Amino acid sequence: MDSRRSNGRGCSINGPKCLPFPPDLLSCKLRGALAEGANFKESPPVHKRKSTVAEIRARFDADVERFSNLETGQSATIDAPLTMELIVRAAAITNPQARHVLDIGCGAGNYALKLLQHLPGLDATLVDLSEPMLQRAKQRVRTVTTGRVSFVQGDIRELELGCKQFDIVLAAAVFHHLREEAEWQSVFAKVYAALKPGGSLWVADLIEHSVPAVQKMMWERYGECLRGLKDVAYRDQVLAYVEQEDTPRPLIFQLDLLRDCGFRTVEILHKNNCFAAFGAIR
Repeated sequence: MDSRRSNGRGCSINGPKCLPFPPDLLSCKLRGALAEGANFKESPPVHKRKSTVAEIRARFDADVERFSNLETGQSATIDAPLTMELIVRAAAITNPQARHVLDIGCGAGNYALKLLQHLPGLDATLVDLSEPMLQRAKQRVRTVTTGRVSFVQGDIRELELGCKQFDIVLAAAVFHHLREEAEWQSVFAKVYAALKPGGSLWVADLIEHSVPAVQKMMWERYGECLRGLKDVAYRDQVLAYVEQEDTPRPLIFQLDLLRDCGFRTVEILHKNNCFAAFGAIR
């Protein structure tokens, strides 16, 4: 039975910053309440203060190199190269005639670069919280496409995306910074509104698990993976900033919310431990 709630199809967006789209297209508006705080099982409880946007931005400003390796992706992400390849291939075969891609939380541009290998000539709009990340992405992406490339520094919760602008939206390691459910609903509905009919969203991200015992097991296993990459100090460093900054949600929660926002199809590409790659078709 279809249990959809309000689906956010009204194309409504609120925020002080907007992408460079024609004014008539920016007249569409999308409802959504923004909030702060959330509960991440096996992380500090909700009353412990999470990092502010400014603090998260500062960390990424100082960490550009870690996000600049096209072959390995983020080293702290399980199956990062496989996930990146699956997502860009899925995007390319789902929307082979795509003309415009939006990369939310683009970092140094890895996902956009990979997608352009499959769909050369795309127009691309790259968004990131960190200006140094955007500068690195600009250096890399502009050299590999004949399409128009735009770069926007800002928080996806505050940016206006317009209506029916994009064929493909990429979101790698970004949604886990959202806090309460209203914020997730607002951003997912905003992305839905920004996609053209038939367009697709592709996500690679940290997730949590609904059963506390399973979450604990997966978290411990992730810690062992990190220790195997380097050492105990590296494991503790990564787990500490995840607990301080991030508020991921279960994969099932996100898939259900995508349907509630109006996406007609959702697709799981890959899941390993506390990371998943998935998509949704408008």
